[in-house]
Order: sequence, then structure tokens, then C-alpha cells
Amino acid sequence: MDTTAAILSPDQVLSQDQALCHLFFHCCLEDEEFTEAEMNDLSAKLVVLGLYPKMNFRDELVQYRRYRPTIADEQEYLRHLLKLINAVNDLALFSYCVELCIDDPVLDPREQALLSKISKELGIQPETADTVVRLFAQRKVAETQHMF
Repeated sequence: MDTTAAILSPDQVLSQDQALCHLFFHCCLEDEEFTEAEMNDLSAKLVVLGLYPKMNFRDELVQYRRYRPTIADEQEYLRHLLKLINAVNDLALFSYCVELCIDDPVLDPREQALLSKISKELGIQPETADTVVRLFAQRKVAETQHMF
């Protein structure tokens, strides 16, 4: 039996901490780009959320990248992660996802679709989700162009 294949399955994300980490990777990599600056920003967020020193982020990223191509149903994958996370503060979790998607100043259609799926799984109304997305998009413009 090939144990590597079993270890590298999305179903092997079993803990709340691991699920949060993998959800954030999924948000960062939806556009298939992940710069060192994005990795540093993501790592800082995960540290603030208390995941360090519990997890090795680089090892988790390697695991995520190995199984990512096998994700057949993204909605089911997100449902699995969000069930493990069991968010009490759904808007806070959603806002982190939005911030990670918008971190590379362009929100492409794949990222918009991902955020829509996440908000749906979290039970966030579309109008509320749109407001959160607009908020972070405007903050990104304000940060990069230094204007309000």
C-alpha cells in the first residue's frame, strides 16, 4: 500500500488548526501565484491566530500542493475544512479569506467564485459578503495608491 497517497489526500486534513491553515493556502493559491511576501504575510496571520509553534507551515504547504490537484469538488472540500474549523466568528474568518485573496491587488473571477463558495458555506448573506469584499478591495487601493 502506498502510504504517501493516503497522507496526501484532502480527507487527511483532520484538525481545526490544519483546516484553517489549508483554507488560507487555498485562498492564497486560487490565482495559482504565491510569492514569498504572500507566504510571509500568511505566516504572520497564522502566528497571530496561535497556530505557531503547533504547525510547520512549509510542511503543510507541501502537503496542500501535493493533494490540491486531486480536489474533485471544491464546494465539498470547503465544506470539509469549514466543518473542522467550526467558526464562531464567521465574518472574521471570511474577512481573513477575502484579505488573502485580495493580497495580490487583483481579485480575479476564480477568487470571486471561491469567496462566494466560502460565504455560502459560512451562511453569510450575499449582500454582507459583497460589503466585506468591497471593504478589503478599497483598503488595498488605499494602501497601494496612498489615497482615500
